[in-house]
Amino acid sequence: MVPLKSAPIAIGCLLLASSSLARTSDFPATSVPSDVSFVNADAAMAEAMQRTLPRAMIAAFPSPRFFSDNESADNDAAFFPQQVLTNTQQPSPAPPNPGPPNLNDLGFPAGQTQGNPQEQARLDKRSHMLKIHQRLGLITTIPLIATVVTGTMAGGRNTSSTTRDLHAALGSTTAGLYFTTAYFSIFAPKVPSTHTRGPIRLHKALAWIHGPGMILTPFLGAMAFEQKSQGERLHGIASAHGAVAIVTAGAYGLAIAAVSLHF
Repeated sequence: MVPLKSAPIAIGCLLLASSSLARTSDFPATSVPSDVSFVNADAAMAEAMQRTLPRAMIAAFPSPRFFSDNESADNDAAFFPQQVLTNTQQPSPAPPNPGPPNLNDLGFPAGQTQGNPQEQARLDKRSHMLKIHQRLGLITTIPLIATVVTGTMAGGRNTSSTTRDLHAALGSTTAGLYFTTAYFSIFAPKVPSTHTRGPIRLHKALAWIHGPGMILTPFLGAMAFEQKSQGERLHGIASAHGAVAIVTAGAYGLAIAAVSLHF
């Protein structure tokens, strides 16, 4: 690369040398000018220019050399600042991977997304009591079936007191389990803004049948047991004991099937 400051000097030297050579070439070798001193001066000047011309050329056009990386970067920055600035710009870091959206990103306020310990405790208690209600309800079916079966043998004329006692004991056990089961359903904490639908609605509707029936059946059974113990035939309202018991057991079985079968 030629330095910019040396270029005008070199060009001036070249022009001066060429003009001097042109002036000396105008005189033939055999001619002798009138003014010998002027001729000698021009010849001396031409000879001096011939000696200094190679030096001026070497000074103006030095031999090329290789720049280091830093010098090349400085020269590029001096002549092409915009290009170097563009090339040296560091790429912006890639944004981090966004996480999955949360409820706040979806527009829900923080007050609605935070859990309520009291509501959670109420929900846990309700879930626990309804599980006990379900288990006791299934257990109650065992003495209920046994009570219905023994009731068919305790209502005849030739029944013994042992059969009637067994039937009464099974009936009392069934009633005790039934009302315990109903307790866990009735007194379970209620969750506001909840609606009953589907099989649960049928399950609760059947409770209006087997609930009163389970209250009435033991009462009629006690009357029937007293009449049979005195050797009397069943009469009056006590004679409806068997029918009420069958309707009650049927409604109870349908209530269990409603929550056990999905429809």
